[in-house]
Amino acid sequence: MTPEMILINGRVLTMDDGTPRAEALAVAAGKIAAVGSTAEIAAMAGPQTRVIDAGGRSVLPGFVESHLHLVLGGAELAHLQLHGEGGLASMQAAFGAYAAANPDKPLLMAQGADYAMLDHPVSRHDMDAILADRPIAMTAHDHHTVWANTAALRAAGILHGFATPPGHEVVMGDDGLATGELREFEAFAPVVALGGEARLYFGIATGGEPDPWPSEAERAMDKEKIARGLAHCAAHGITSMVNMDGNRYTLALLAEMRDEGRLTARVKVPFHFKPHMELDALDRADAMSAEFDDDWLSCGFVKLFMDGVIDSGTAYMLHDYPGQQGHRSVPLFPPERFNRIATEIDRRGLQIAVHAIGDGAVRTVIDGYAAARAANGPRDSRHRVEHIELIDRADVPRLGALGIVASLQPPHPPGAMEFPLQPTLDVIGKARWRDGYLWKTLADHGAPIAYASDWPVTDVSVLRGLQASQTRVPYGADCTDERLGLLDSLYAYTAGGAWAAHMEGLTGRLRPGLAADIVVLDGDIEAIPADQLGKTAVSLTICGGRITHQGPGFA
Repeated sequence: MTPEMILINGRVLTMDDGTPRAEALAVAAGKIAAVGSTAEIAAMAGPQTRVIDAGGRSVLPGFVESHLHLVLGGAELAHLQLHGEGGLASMQAAFGAYAAANPDKPLLMAQGADYAMLDHPVSRHDMDAILADRPIAMTAHDHHTVWANTAALRAAGILHGFATPPGHEVVMGDDGLATGELREFEAFAPVVALGGEARLYFGIATGGEPDPWPSEAERAMDKEKIARGLAHCAAHGITSMVNMDGNRYTLALLAEMRDEGRLTARVKVPFHFKPHMELDALDRADAMSAEFDDDWLSCGFVKLFMDGVIDSGTAYMLHDYPGQQGHRSVPLFPPERFNRIATEIDRRGLQIAVHAIGDGAVRTVIDGYAAARAANGPRDSRHRVEHIELIDRADVPRLGALGIVASLQPPHPPGAMEFPLQPTLDVIGKARWRDGYLWKTLADHGAPIAYASDWPVTDVSVLRGLQASQTRVPYGADCTDERLGLLDSLYAYTAGGAWAAHMEGLTGRLRPGLAADIVVLDGDIEAIPADQLGKTAVSLTICGGRITHQGPGFA
């Protein structure tokens, strides 16, 4: 078959052991037709073949984003971005300019706030000082806390409190009114709803579906937000993604976009199992997995949250938080119940992915996976633990032994990228720094590694994440260097991510017969200094043989 496209004169890193390096490749019918030298591939061209000269640039498999929130990220591109802002005056200026530019928005929502933006815990009074006459709110960089002003709390109907499930909290003050701090998704959902985006949060907040089913016009609005997110991801070389929240509505929107020719990446969407659900809710996971199962859109897995985050003290720990005697937080699923849930999900042949940040949460998840294997027998499950920010040393070898995927985010360690060192390091406590973000240690003990950003929690840029992975430094003299090498890190962003998502037969490597999912970088990735990787542009993104992003100046 004459190829429709050939790419020549590249520095091709295939991530395939059989042919790890090449100069060129050919694409036919959306798949890789051949990989080889420029002379070999150029000889395959016909009169209609498009020839792309990589000009010595690095060519890799399209990046696999192993943990993001596509719909939320697409929506948040239109929000105020506070990354790097600090101090009351700076936030007043940012919100003031955003308010002036958006006079009709019912909610002025900001993203990228950090827990140390002010020299004291943020309250509604601080938010009122920023802007009092319109509802405003800002989301913490980890997306587990929102701070709202009085106008927003009143408009959302939660100024006097709001009943939430365990692990979610509208923090109340001594005056009997909400302080403005809203912890976890179901606590801040009423505020988010003010901005007209409530139905986009069902997948992460409740696991339910919008009722009534959104109209064609409403779906069109939501699809535009997804389209912005997809274009943003394509500009960063992403061709496959694991969306870590979702419901049938998310899949239905993506299916409509697929049928309209607007789906520019392969997307996996989970059934989100929440603590209030009973085991028969997993029938919905089975139904979603049966209904959506092709090369572009699939389910096949269940997502859960076991705990919250370190900075707000909601990560579940094995030991007391420093200076907080008796406080370890709690698991969102008691261990015995999680064992039963994991066993049932595994029995149904579905993959499991669990958010677990504290070492207590990580152990609870590993124990649950071990219980599932003991009950059902071993299988190629590839169950995952998402984040693993703290882990007890005794649990490190258990991931490799049980075949558990460590799904990790290079931008997350404090100081590596946007997340500041404080207050996180103080909340962890110096005695535990040596047990934080142990990625090389996990890999050395046999855990399969997949890298991701958790966008919009952090920048979706794979290359900025790669820089973070190569430049992070130990926090103390007793901490080990936890960096994986450049090629191992690229593997975790490509073939490793594909394997973790059960997609290795489709994508993740540049091998004949696999999908033509390709990224061309503006430079030689192996020659770029580590501290400059994040400045490297993506010249070209190809998904399924279709160009989804072309950088300026690259023909």
